[in-house]
Amino acid sequence: MELIPQGAAETYRSSPRTWQPVRPEDAAKLSDCRLQLHHAAQFAAAAGISFLQPRPDDSHANLEWVPSLGGLFSRSVPAGRSFRIGARPTKLALLVVTADNKPIAEYKLHGRTITDATEWIRSQIKSLGADPMRYTLRRDYNIPAHPVEIGESFDASAPARFEELSKWFANAATLLGSVVRKTRGASEVRCWPQHLDISTLIDVAPDRTIGMGMEPGDEYYDEPYFYLNTNPQPAASRAQSRPLWGKGIWHTNKWVGAVLPGSRFGAASAQERQVREFLDSAMAACRSLVAQS
Repeated sequence: MELIPQGAAETYRSSPRTWQPVRPEDAAKLSDCRLQLHHAAQFAAAAGISFLQPRPDDSHANLEWVPSLGGLFSRSVPAGRSFRIGARPTKLALLVVTADNKPIAEYKLHGRTITDATEWIRSQIKSLGADPMRYTLRRDYNIPAHPVEIGESFDASAPARFEELSKWFANAATLLGSVVRKTRGASEVRCWPQHLDISTLIDVAPDRTIGMGMEPGDEYYDEPYFYLNTNPQPAASRAQSRPLWGKGIWHTNKWVGAVLPGSRFGAASAQERQVREFLDSAMAACRSLVAQS
């Protein structure tokens, strides 16, 4: 990515324009929705864990944001009729679709438990020719706690907040996709069910990478944020000497990286430009840091 002067912003717009404005004042109000989606996404990750050949990097279990369906979906599972399992933030629901994303069945999670949903998925995949008893939610990683994991029902009674969360994933998938298309060495854009971040990893030199993504919230920021970080990690003082645009800041607590939290977003009409300026400036900074590591 090239660092674009702010004066050139008029020439730096996506075409067609697909950014969905988000509400910075609501960024810190999405925690419960995010945690519920995190648990719902495990139903999709379980498809890869249960039926696909394990990969050393666990990419068999990662997920894709499918714009036409507005959700996070597993890789295709071979069966009598190949299928994918997904979790949709809007109206919090699980979906079973064909390998080419044609809807087969939908299950709204409001008022339902993890046990209820597991039984529903098993019944659906059995009808598609898969062994339902192979489907398991067992995993070798932990995710943040929420009452749904001890038997409480999912609660989608705050639809506007789930819709807001959906916009974050949709926007991130669009912007990161545009980065991947023009950046040599960038991986496909995927969502990792361990942290629920959607990201790409860019190889810039042997054993030198830059990670770019959107994290919907975690122990560091209880709100969605865009981020870039590097491997190897630079010294905090070196990172902080690099300028960031778009109200980005350097994070230095336990890891070093450039971040743009949702609460720092500006007016709706300027948000896409702001995020792109942040990504460009952070990419330039990270490339410089990696080159000097």
